[in-house]
Amino acid sequence: MIKNKVLLSLVAVTTLALGACASKGEKTSNLPPPPQQQSTSAYNDTAGQGTQIGDEDARAMAERALTNNIIYFDFDSSAIGAEYGSIVDAYAKYLTANPVAKVRIEGHTDERGSREYNVALGERRANAVKDALVAQGVSPDQISVISYGEERPAVEGHDEAAWAKDRRAQIIRL
Repeated sequence: MIKNKVLLSLVAVTTLALGACASKGEKTSNLPPPPQQQSTSAYNDTAGQGTQIGDEDARAMAERALTNNIIYFDFDSSAIGAEYGSIVDAYAKYLTANPVAKVRIEGHTDERGSREYNVALGERRANAVKDALVAQGVSPDQISVISYGEERPAVEGHDEAAWAKDRRAQIIRL
């Protein structure tokens, strides 16, 4: 009999305690809530993993950097100018953060020179960009190269202003 009274008292006290906590909306634990995870990846890949950047401004800056995808070259040259280092850096970061991502680098020339020479020069330009990316840790398997030579001019014209726009390598995200 005493056992039943003690058991009944214990049940009553527990029920009152639980009911009081629930009715007041009080927490039953002093532990802080678990942190919420936010997806703030600047570079998304198909696996859903990427480099974490802390805010929307940084992500927007990273995406803007990837929209600048053209590297211009001097006449009869495949040397990448220092002013295009930020483009190469942005794509290197994107590709190393996303190992399943791929790009195609298209090499172009102006109309001067033979078709064969221009195809070879366009290929040297595209390979120069590829080599710069690989030097920064990008896997060569992520990069394909093609040369269009003079076949795809950026602008129509037969003067230095038009030719300067045609001498380029363009990075295309696939």
